[in-house]
Amino acid sequence: MCRLFGLHAGLDRAKATFWLLQAPNSLSLQSHYEPDGTGIGTFDARARAMVSKQPLTAWQDREFAAEARHLESTTFLAHVRYASTGGHTRVNTHPFEQDNRLFAHNGVLGGLAMLEARLETVGTRELVRGQTDSERMFALVTAEIRLADGDVAAGITAAVNWIAQNLPVYSLNFILTTATDLWALRYPETHELYILDRPPGPVTGAEPLVAHSHRIRAHSHELATRRVVIVATEKMTAHPDWRLLEPGELLHVNQDLAIGSHLSFGQPPRRMIKLEQLGAAAAASQHPQVPA
Repeated sequence: MCRLFGLHAGLDRAKATFWLLQAPNSLSLQSHYEPDGTGIGTFDARARAMVSKQPLTAWQDREFAAEARHLESTTFLAHVRYASTGGHTRVNTHPFEQDNRLFAHNGVLGGLAMLEARLETVGTRELVRGQTDSERMFALVTAEIRLADGDVAAGITAAVNWIAQNLPVYSLNFILTTATDLWALRYPETHELYILDRPPGPVTGAEPLVAHSHRIRAHSHELATRRVVIVATEKMTAHPDWRLLEPGELLHVNQDLAIGSHLSFGQPPRRMIKLEQLGAAAAASQHPQVPA
């Protein structure tokens, strides 16, 4: 199953080190079981989206690891891919960038021919460069944001409602970031997605922030003394305040780290896909076996 990781550090840019090679529970080690690509998205000092990604397991991607140690941004978006749709190429690797927004998705949706037709109608088919359902979903979100005069929440709501009514859906979990904001959706209940509003640690003598999972490890002395908001596919620390998002919950974190949440999708998609209805590759990508 693909893994999502989003971090918002507020108004001030921060450095966060993503340990890809050395940590005992690192992305490097666990990427042996998530073999199809790694990527991280940030924003530079001029608020321009920057993406580093390769269709490689993290343990093979030395350039990615070197860059990740020195990245600086107000928001971070990381993704580890286990492919369900599209080949193992850079263009199919998350995150994706459109209109200076970044997007990463965990799940499967069907009916891509219908979705393609919809993108032609709303005028964003040209934004799609690869073969994934995820990039096409993002293109629909982008189209609806444009139609809503830049209102991201309204665009997300319109796009997801259209998908839920018209396409077969297994999971639509995603994180979308700009230089100032982070949005996250858990829908439906197929996969988990967690949020941690982490308060600052002690001003002196603080332990570094360590956020790790089977797939992703983030480690930063700087963030230990700052409040940060983290969204992730699984709990990444032993902190007691991790909260599982409700199915259908759309989360928004703004530049002041104010958190808004709304149960935007109260009903499951009209055409839910069961695991046994997925092809073998897609089914394996959603629930891969992880060693104990």
